[in-house]
Amino acid sequence: MILTAEAGDSGKRLDAFLHGALPQFSRSRLQSWIKSDRVRVDGQATRASYILRGGENISVTPAELPPLKAEPEELPLKILYEDADVVVVEKAAGMVVHAGAGHGRGTLVNALLHHFGALSSVNGELRPGIVHRLDRDTSGVLVVARTDGAHQSLAAQFHDREVEKIYLALVHGRMKQPQGRIASPISRDPVRRTRMTARLGTGRAALTEYRVIEQFEQFSYLEIRIGTGRTHQIRTHLASISHPVVGDRLYGAPSAIAGLPALGRFFLHAHRLRFRSPATGEWITVESPLTPELASFLEALRMKRG
Repeated sequence: MILTAEAGDSGKRLDAFLHGALPQFSRSRLQSWIKSDRVRVDGQATRASYILRGGENISVTPAELPPLKAEPEELPLKILYEDADVVVVEKAAGMVVHAGAGHGRGTLVNALLHHFGALSSVNGELRPGIVHRLDRDTSGVLVVARTDGAHQSLAAQFHDREVEKIYLALVHGRMKQPQGRIASPISRDPVRRTRMTARLGTGRAALTEYRVIEQFEQFSYLEIRIGTGRTHQIRTHLASISHPVVGDRLYGAPSAIAGLPALGRFFLHAHRLRFRSPATGEWITVESPLTPELASFLEALRMKRG
């Protein structure tokens, strides 16, 4: 859709102008489209708070509206642990956790509803059972609440940073130290709204700790522990110290590496999750080994090293 700001629109915020011009869409939805670069002013991505001067051409590319309620869908699901309160699954790379713009079906929630029926209702009918998330191309361990009581218990553990979250990642470059921590706050990138940044010194507090497992000539294989769960946290923090995750083009990694097979995703895997049982308070630890494509890529790198 192409809209034109008139002289009388001078001084209006972009999101307010769009809400007036497109009343069939909520303001929050329009703001999400602005953040994901689906709205451009004279061909340029900008912020929701952009102040119009009048005369601008504004293009809007709507995203698919998600369903009002997630529906069961027969999809593959690898279950790592389950009891009456929680389910721990291995999320596949490429699978979105829950419905959103452009992803109405084929999500982890659709698969969970097919396998388990009822889940926690705390997060509503679009995100039943979902306590935390993994990025689309991140694989690995994810815990889901089956009851509202379990959901509240898990949410409190995540909030109080009691849950142990361990990831495995391959990054570009050799780390200068065998271990380290990154504590830069994370905020939305003001230029590329689809990604985050840790270079502004402002935003939400975030803590990422890493330990080198194996060094290569141009890469480092890391074990990563996060104390917070910010959007794209590991990817953002590692890119901020010039060590982007292999395959993560959004944060500066090259699309291909000479002499190595195409990966088709980024090399980030949620390896271990440790939390307290909502029913007994006892610790539950669930691990997921590297997926076959990540293990093969790592082995190819070792063979290349000789």
